[in-house]
Amino acid sequence: MLGLPIATEINKQLPKKAIYAKFDLKPAQRDHFDEDVAKLAIVNIISPTTIPALPKGEQIECIYIIDVSLKKQDYDPKNIQLLSKLIPQKMVFALRYEDSIQLAINHTKLICSSWSNASDATLTLQGLNLDRVWENIVISIGDIEVEEGSTLEEQIQVDDTKAKILKQIDLLEAKARNEKQPRKKLEYFNQVKKLKEYLNG
Repeated sequence: MLGLPIATEINKQLPKKAIYAKFDLKPAQRDHFDEDVAKLAIVNIISPTTIPALPKGEQIECIYIIDVSLKKQDYDPKNIQLLSKLIPQKMVFALRYEDSIQLAINHTKLICSSWSNASDATLTLQGLNLDRVWENIVISIGDIEVEEGSTLEEQIQVDDTKAKILKQIDLLEAKARNEKQPRKKLEYFNQVKKLKEYLNG
């Protein structure tokens, strides 16, 4: 799957009932999870055992690829975050709905790729050890450009802050367009100007 080496392939089903029982999920959590997820399976294991040329890192010894068959494309991300919290392993989720696929990974937050054709989706393993491979997978899935001097975690934080400010600018600009009072309109304009200066600075 995802163009990964054949040696990494495995097909281990993860019964939902076993997950519910193991983690003692409340009925409401089970129902909500079941609304989105049809079935789960571990389909690849990336480790020094399956790829001998790839040593473990200081923090990561193994990465699991989890195939998640969805019942609908507009799933609730909280259900995937729940899996990340319940299973203490490094995991890449291959979220599949019909012929489409989206990759997701939890690294300080849930990071998702855009949807693509399942037959075209690939996952490239780059790095001298599993720590670096994990970071590069996060960068690839999130389409993150790490600026010089920044760590991946710092860049994710910076990108999140920028996204929030851009959303705030959009809201203020919409308010300014709909505002009738010139004074209030100018107030919105000045707020937008300050936010744009902050972004550029």
